[in-house]
Amino acid sequence: MKKFLLFITVLAFVFTFKNTSAQSTTTNTEKKIMWMSFEEAVAKSDKNPKKIFIDIYTEWCGWCKKMDANTFTDSTIIDLMNKDFYAVKLDAETRDTIRFRDKQFVYLPEYKANQIALDLLKGKMGYPNFVVLDEQFAIISAFPGYKTVPETKGLLNYLSTNTFQVKSLEDFMRDGK
Repeated sequence: MKKFLLFITVLAFVFTFKNTSAQSTTTNTEKKIMWMSFEEAVAKSDKNPKKIFIDIYTEWCGWCKKMDANTFTDSTIIDLMNKDFYAVKLDAETRDTIRFRDKQFVYLPEYKANQIALDLLKGKMGYPNFVVLDEQFAIISAFPGYKTVPETKGLLNYLSTNTFQVKSLEDFMRDGK
């Protein structure tokens, strides 16, 4: 009888573990934002022009991690981002050389940041920060600070519809369109 109970206990454990593994595999296959490098986004935009959304972050930034966990996992945000933008994750402190057109951007130790982050943010370093480039790679604007799902949804709609050309973000958010 003891062997039988031991067998049933082991069998229950195996089935429980197997079901837990299957569930975590399913979770990992959910849709996600298609993040890419700056160079990849530029190459894709050269072939099929879209705005480029650049999430400028650092590894030590708690609010950046919160955005990744809360805002960038929302299905509406994922859909809007993947449909209307090339999404770039840019570590402001990367020591990698980033190439854009005929220029090379390098890590500048005196600023503890990569030159491209400094240029995109015009030296106003704070994280998280988002910079959006138009289809010709001109900066539309920088959007500093943590953003909730509703704020990010409004921001993405404002940018993707080109409303920024005729209305301020404040007016757009107040009017709801």
